[in-house]
Amino acid sequence: MDNVTSSGWRQALLQGFVAGLITVSASTIGMVELFGTRYFLAGLFTMGQLLLFAPPAVLAFSLAGKIKSQGIGIVTAKAAAIGAVSGAMLTLLVWANQTFPLRTVLINLSPKLMGLLTFDKSLAEGALILIGVSVATAVFGALLQFVPRLYRQALLSAIITTLGVGLLAPLLFERIRNFFGQSVAQLVFTSSALQVVPAIIIFAASAALFYFRGRASLSSKPKAEQNLNPRQKMLRQIPLAIFLLILPMLLGSYLTEITNNVGIFLLMGLGLNIVVGLAGLLDLGYVAFFAIGAYTMAVLTSTGPLGVAQMSFWAALPICVAVSAFAGVLLGTPVLRMRGDYLAIVTLGFGEIIRILALSDLLKPFIGGAQGILQIPKPSIAGITLISPEQLYYVILGGALLAAFISNRLRESRVGRTWIAMREDEDVAEAMGINLVKTKLLAFAIGAGFSGLAGAIFSPKLTSIFPHSFNLLISINILSLIIVGGLGSIPGTIVGALVLVGLPELLREFAEFRWLMYGLLLVVMMLNRPEGFIPSDVIRRELHSGDEHRAEV
Repeated sequence: MDNVTSSGWRQALLQGFVAGLITVSASTIGMVELFGTRYFLAGLFTMGQLLLFAPPAVLAFSLAGKIKSQGIGIVTAKAAAIGAVSGAMLTLLVWANQTFPLRTVLINLSPKLMGLLTFDKSLAEGALILIGVSVATAVFGALLQFVPRLYRQALLSAIITTLGVGLLAPLLFERIRNFFGQSVAQLVFTSSALQVVPAIIIFAASAALFYFRGRASLSSKPKAEQNLNPRQKMLRQIPLAIFLLILPMLLGSYLTEITNNVGIFLLMGLGLNIVVGLAGLLDLGYVAFFAIGAYTMAVLTSTGPLGVAQMSFWAALPICVAVSAFAGVLLGTPVLRMRGDYLAIVTLGFGEIIRILALSDLLKPFIGGAQGILQIPKPSIAGITLISPEQLYYVILGGALLAAFISNRLRESRVGRTWIAMREDEDVAEAMGINLVKTKLLAFAIGAGFSGLAGAIFSPKLTSIFPHSFNLLISINILSLIIVGGLGSIPGTIVGALVLVGLPELLREFAEFRWLMYGLLLVVMMLNRPEGFIPSDVIRRELHSGDEHRAEV
């Protein structure tokens, strides 16, 4: 028993050290100071303070879930230890900076940061406040584990909702001001922060909404779902359809442009989800098909010197998809017997070959080389040219809905089951009579077609394209979003696109640390939720089968 207790305390101290390491690192690289200039709650709470006190709270919450059986007293004490260690490490940083000339090496240890860490007080007073708040937030995080699950989920959802509204305050302020006027907007927000009373109202309303929604789903959802016929299920989608149709009116030009970017990546994600998520073919050169679709559209529709047909967008669109799908078959043919890392390397090389060819002098007379192709016309419907982001939104929405429909139907079909069987074990699948050549080529062709569709929309959206728009990073982003969202899952792909494409665009004011946060999110997801946010049932069972076996043992 003593060994178990001492091990538990070591774990708590280790978690405190990790929390302290996170906060100290964030301070020394300048994140805390930059985030400290942005208030989350007007005049009370900054994003920098959230960055300081969230790590001990999150780690204490995580540890409390594992040691909950030890009792509320011991869990509270260990959570307090996590907060104390984290606060002490920040205090040590302030003391070291005052004692030694650390700023000659760590240039972000500015007087402004020191004032933020000590709450503009002396070292002793600031240390007491810093450690006290760290302990309080850690204990709060741990005690959440002792709240009944339904209430806990409602509280956590309300906290996340309130934080999200505060984080997006500048954008929401502009939208409310445009709809209801300056005076109404100032009741809820300052120009860049959430007012205190509205924050309390949003928190309470969100908590109540999530509580009653969770309660209703627990009591009635299984029976209700079983009793719904296809017509009733379709009718339940009408509110979502109406929301999607009026979304550009609610968002405005800037947010609609971000939504359009998310939609284009969603299109590519749905295609790669077939290749990787269902068929298990790791493709790192997926951006090549995006480029092929974009360049095909540009060559067929451009009114400049490189245009060859000056076709309309709608006439060229199926040609772009067909050319990209054919390119997918061409890529798939030589790699039919490859799998795993070897397949990834070959497809990576294919993607780079396409980019280098687009840059080369060899194809410059046809696709412009580094200068790209200009004067690509916007799509038009019934004589109306779709120029604004709000108008282009409907083209992208139509493409995304079509891709999602096809993906869903394929996943539930015999073809989808053969892809899944091939992903599990190619040898067994072949022994069962599955034609691996046909199955692989079909996956490559459909995935490439979706990517070509995205490229065909992307090209007139910008009215010009250049080879530098199709680098390896695009392939990595698409692969990341389907992994983070959940392999083999259409809702997961949507969530992944929103998180990895939409969120960084919304937080452009913190662009200096954009890729750092992106990388941290990927690391945290792989460590704590490797199956993604909303994985398919098959992937979830695969990744957690070992956990179930250990639990039985």
